[in-house]
Amino acid sequence: MRPQDLSIADFDYHLPEEKIAVFPLPERDQSKLLIYKNGAIEEDVYRNIAAHLPEKCFLVFNNTKVINARILFAKPTGGVIEIFLLEPHETVNDYALVLQQKNSVKWKCMIGGAGKWKQKYLEKNFIINNDAIQLKAGLIEKLPDAYIVELSWPGHYSFAEILEHSGKTPLPPYIKRDAEESDAERYQTIYSKFEGSVAAPTAGLHFTKKIFSALAEKKIEIGFVTLHVGAGTFKPVKSATMQDHDMHAEWIDVPKEFLEQLINNINKHVICVGTTSVRTIESLYWMGVKIIHNKNASVQDLEIQQWEVYEEGMANVSITAKQSLQCLLQFLEDKQLNKLFLRTQIIIAPGYEFKIIDGIITNFHQPKSTLLLLVAAIAGNDWRKMYDYALQHHFRFLSYGDGCLIFRRDH
Repeated sequence: MRPQDLSIADFDYHLPEEKIAVFPLPERDQSKLLIYKNGAIEEDVYRNIAAHLPEKCFLVFNNTKVINARILFAKPTGGVIEIFLLEPHETVNDYALVLQQKNSVKWKCMIGGAGKWKQKYLEKNFIINNDAIQLKAGLIEKLPDAYIVELSWPGHYSFAEILEHSGKTPLPPYIKRDAEESDAERYQTIYSKFEGSVAAPTAGLHFTKKIFSALAEKKIEIGFVTLHVGAGTFKPVKSATMQDHDMHAEWIDVPKEFLEQLINNINKHVICVGTTSVRTIESLYWMGVKIIHNKNASVQDLEIQQWEVYEEGMANVSITAKQSLQCLLQFLEDKQLNKLFLRTQIIIAPGYEFKIIDGIITNFHQPKSTLLLLVAAIAGNDWRKMYDYALQHHFRFLSYGDGCLIFRRDH
């Protein structure tokens, strides 16, 4: 069956409310870990994850950093309007540059209580370094699925500084509580570096310095890519079949040095920490294929569309991972680029043939989600066996919950 023809009803399961982790455990690496390999299941805790990984494998992490994407504006009447930032509306060449903008920015947003927004501007007052700042929000345009909002402020502060002081940690909608001060640290990985995500790459929340030391002792190499996670990661699949679902696109930022590192480790077990890392790594393969098919391709031509990799001419290519990645590296060198910065909309679902990755470390995902489809693409029908086991053995689900190490069933 083609992935487009999959029925989302086949990827449903009952998730009781009490199984959803509302708070993280006191220690990151004490979360439970389900290990799935060759159809067998065992369990441990994250602190011991190195013992379950192949020696000298290559682990890929997503080092994106979550921004304070929720901004609450109090109305004079006492009501509150929430603006949730999704992505920059203007042309993006680098997220760091967007977040360093001063005085004003335009972002695509969701608005809670949009019907109550009657005045021209919403205003929020706060202090940065003893300076009184007034942040204004103006509604520019209504889109079918969001709004364009212009945020403006006086002074010399960057948008990153404005968000740090005016925004809140964007906890997922299924964590039904207000963000607390501790979430500012716990909803970030300890290796987060590049700001841009509005949701955490949650598989990495369990990793600690002790784990990284254990990985080094086992000579497990690590590499970092950046995929800025969008709110679309929580978007439920509402269509009966996947063909009619609009997959969210996300920005990836991959330095040339990582491509060289991946090529050098391509014959090892490549294991991704998180679904975002999987989508990034597999997208890199298809970008190289596109260059092989089109020697005059531009960076924009390399963007991966939702169903593109399943189309005739792409689905049956015999290009090896190393060949593809070497072409991609040569592309960067020819264009004198030090990194790839572009979007991928790839959807990985049962029927997808993995080109690079051998396994994934990930949390337990929502029913009827594209994240669960990706897990099913790796584990086959045994995804249900894994989830049944986790539900019966008191695993905690979703962002602040426990996780699993899954080796590909076809390996």
